[in-house]
Amino acid sequence: MNNPVDSTDQNANKIEQFRFRALAPHTFLGTASDRYAGWMGQIYTEERYEGRIARRTKKVGGKSFVEETLPVESVEEYFEHFAVLELDYTFYSSLLDKNGEPTRIFHVLKRYREHMKEGDRVIVKVPQIISAQKFWRGGQYIENEAYLNPEVFRAQFYEPVKKMLGPTLNGMVFEQEYQRKKDRLPIKEVAGDLERFFGSIPEDTRYHIELRTEAYLSSQIFRVLEKHGVGQVLSHWTWLPSLRKQLNRAGNRVFNWGGQRIIRLMTPMGMRYENAYSKAHPFNKLVDGMLQPHMVKEAAGFMREAVEKSTRTSIIINNRAGGNAPIIAQKVAEEYFRDPQKIQWQT
Repeated sequence: MNNPVDSTDQNANKIEQFRFRALAPHTFLGTASDRYAGWMGQIYTEERYEGRIARRTKKVGGKSFVEETLPVESVEEYFEHFAVLELDYTFYSSLLDKNGEPTRIFHVLKRYREHMKEGDRVIVKVPQIISAQKFWRGGQYIENEAYLNPEVFRAQFYEPVKKMLGPTLNGMVFEQEYQRKKDRLPIKEVAGDLERFFGSIPEDTRYHIELRTEAYLSSQIFRVLEKHGVGQVLSHWTWLPSLRKQLNRAGNRVFNWGGQRIIRLMTPMGMRYENAYSKAHPFNKLVDGMLQPHMVKEAAGFMREAVEKSTRTSIIINNRAGGNAPIIAQKVAEEYFRDPQKIQWQT
């Protein structure tokens, strides 16, 4: 084990340089998506991408924003800094269409894989066509006919993603959208749907589910997750209680058969997506008053638990949680090392 004084200096230097890849045992810091031009000078070297920044206009909350992104090959530089990457664009489309033909998302993911090396870790979001009860289309919510369809999941996502990503695939997140009270299904019905689905798909140690409706953080649903080894994603998100309260609801247990915990730092509590996006854009700095201190402290606390209990913990950080994911990662890491009596040194 390293001398604590030397380790303190070494870790401070790593944090200053945004080098989080081997910072703490059993902990993997990463971000929700990548390729942000706003991270230039932090994660990315400007000279490497000169003249190759793509620009597109995105409408959020009735306003237009220009997003600037780097080429896919920048993921090589990303993994010099972070231990894990969540690829969330897979949420918006399956990898194969209903005829078994590769989609645009399939080809994007294939290009990512070509630039990954041994030891890189990826968490992918399961397409909403599988996990969402309803879609937002044409200004209204419509029923999803493929909701929790095991055959659609297996054929259009699971088999191709497993084959393509191989050992880099470390997690699959089923994100269930927030359900307003008037549209909410009974807990017993949701639990039954999940039971039928997870009992019909291939067993795997990499399944996790993010329930964005607080009422669904219930014992009936947790029993299903535990039975099938599906991890409970702890999400710092608009309408959910604190990370610690979410875990308390589940009896402080890790349901995932692989012994893995996924924590997602998405948005400030009480702040809608469109407001968080508007404040955070263009994602190149922290926004005054946006980063919630309790979120940082909770995330650092889970890092300590990962060490103490040998629980593999991936902490995924979104720009919308405070303005700039790399700087938020710095804040979490600094908080983790604030009390040297409660941590172990990475050798």
